[in-house]
Amino acid sequence: MKKRKKLLSMIVSALAVSMVLTACGSDPKESSSGDESGAKDKLVAGTEATFAPFESMDDNGKVVGIDVDILNAIGDETGKNFEVKNIGWEPVFQQVTNGEIDLGASGITITKERKESYDFTDPYFEATQLIVVKKDSKIKSIEDLKDKKIAVQINTTGHIAAKKILGKSSSKIKAYENQPLAYQEVINGSVDAAIGDNAVIHEYLKNNPNAKLKTIEDDAFEKEYYGFMVKKGNKEVLEVLNDGLKKIKENGKLAEITGQELK
Repeated sequence: MKKRKKLLSMIVSALAVSMVLTACGSDPKESSSGDESGAKDKLVAGTEATFAPFESMDDNGKVVGIDVDILNAIGDETGKNFEVKNIGWEPVFQQVTNGEIDLGASGITITKERKESYDFTDPYFEATQLIVVKKDSKIKSIEDLKDKKIAVQINTTGHIAAKKILGKSSSKIKAYENQPLAYQEVINGSVDAAIGDNAVIHEYLKNNPNAKLKTIEDDAFEKEYYGFMVKKGNKEVLEVLNDGLKKIKENGKLAEITGQELK
């Protein structure tokens, strides 16, 4: 009988110790998933990493570029960590909608149409569209594109611009997954011109000096502004991003990263 009582006492003591240890291990302050309010410490951003200088892959397979640097600067100011995943242009929109990622960070232009489905941060970069043609091309302006084949990145503002020039259902618009593919089609002679974002085109030409391409500016292209994109109604992430952007605008870090003073 004494042995049974001793054994029962040992079991009860062991259970008590186990409960104490479990309780200690579940302290929310020790969790890496978020703070006591439930807010996440790490935010996941989706991108399409062929959009240098805003995002590209380095030799180690890591996403680098202006957007990544801005997010890291925001993280320094807000205490958040950002993970940037290369998932492709159209999947960025799909995964933000589905809640698979917290935000889109891919040189995304803020447009009236996109704001119907998503929320955007304050602008962080001013851009415009450029025309890209072969160096010996006779094309000089948008007017000269009206009967030509144009390459663009699908569902971008360059694509929208091409539709305005040639018509929404024109078979002369050739849409590709990324901008470098569109420029390559100009080099190959498959199309007469490409339309794309100015900073990205300049970066491409800098990195491909033998491409024998030139750019054409046209005042008909309106100024555009990039913003980070979140799911409609996601105020928590939007506030973090806007708070961080405000701070890095004020301390000069944003201008240091982008190379431009955003008005």
